[in-house]
Amino acid sequence: MYLELAKRSFQQQFAYRAATLAGLFTNSVFGVMLSSVYLALYWDKADGVSVAGFTAQQTVTYTWLGQALIMPVVFWGWWLIVDTIRTGTVVMDLLKPMDFFRFWLSRDLGRAAAQVITRGVPTLLIGALLFDLVWPESWQRWAAFLISVPFAVTVSFCLRFMMNLWGFWLLDHRGISSIMLVVSGVFSGHLLPIAWYPAPIRDLLNVLPFRSMLMTPVEIWLGQISIVHGLSLQLFWTTVMIGASYALLQVAERKVVVQGG
Repeated sequence: MYLELAKRSFQQQFAYRAATLAGLFTNSVFGVMLSSVYLALYWDKADGVSVAGFTAQQTVTYTWLGQALIMPVVFWGWWLIVDTIRTGTVVMDLLKPMDFFRFWLSRDLGRAAAQVITRGVPTLLIGALLFDLVWPESWQRWAAFLISVPFAVTVSFCLRFMMNLWGFWLLDHRGISSIMLVVSGVFSGHLLPIAWYPAPIRDLLNVLPFRSMLMTPVEIWLGQISIVHGLSLQLFWTTVMIGASYALLQVAERKVVVQGG
């Protein structure tokens, strides 16, 4: 059943062709803008000089990987469960003979797989046409990156799932949505590479689950972290976040408040 849910969600993503093209254009524009800003930072430096471990070429690659993973991973703006709470259909979902968490996770993994094809790969190819990107140095790195992305999606989903569950208590999710927008961008390394932050902030971000959403896959791609260490870190946080999601769900199920009835 969960595989079928993932397949249906995968197929659904191909129905929005205009939105996909518009999003691809937006990601590409931001990729060019951010790459240009970062290259200006390295303008007066010799070739090969790095800033906190990132050369100019690696920083541009980090930029395009970040743009390519925006939609597959989803850092913000996902409030589908809150919508079901607001309309009351969450009651029907909870009564169905299925696991509520796996129901939504299956749909999200199907969505992410489609977004990799429609937004992730094309965005990265556009970046490769416009800039000189760094590519994984071995097939092991390629394989590790492909394994790393589903981990990143799952960690991101667990975070979004728990944020949505707050809809059982909050009548308006816009406040927590604004907080998540900032936290996800900064803590995951999407705004800036985590290595560029001051030591106290960098040390804190390195022990939080958010880096598994973007920074760890990027570091695996660039060869800045060992494959075993990177995937082990993601596996650990995936396990912890799934456990936390189930724990919060059990609490939420005891207090179902449906807006409007």
